[in-house]
Amino acid sequence: MTRVDFYLLSQDQPTARDLFACRLTEKAFRLGHRIFLHSDNPGHAKRLDEMLWTFRDRSFIPHGLAREVDADPDFPVVVGSGEPPRGDYQLLINCAETIPEFFSRFERVAETIPNNDQAKSKGRGRYRFYRDRGYPLETHEL
Repeated sequence: MTRVDFYLLSQDQPTARDLFACRLTEKAFRLGHRIFLHSDNPGHAKRLDEMLWTFRDRSFIPHGLAREVDADPDFPVVVGSGEPPRGDYQLLINCAETIPEFFSRFERVAETIPNNDQAKSKGRGRYRFYRDRGYPLETHEL
């Protein structure tokens, strides 16, 4: 069964959520996991893709946009919106405001919640969704 981790961010800057997603991606990649970063729209996916190249000077995470790397289902990190990735990925980092329909195909889901009332309210709704369906949940305050 998919395990869901909620990361409650202490910051509310516009890029805080994306920066945390990049750091989490780096950590999971170094542990040998295959990761799919999911966003609300193609523009946000492109910004995440660009941020993965620049968020830290000495970091290298091989990644690409889903529409560019879908021909290679073994690509280690994929960024996309809407459609699930091809291939087998262990971790879904959800940077969207909604739960993607395909979340249960992953071993783990990371939900990132910025520190503002609107994001917290939407996060509570996602938490209830997972809880009511019996998914194991963990909350991390950062």
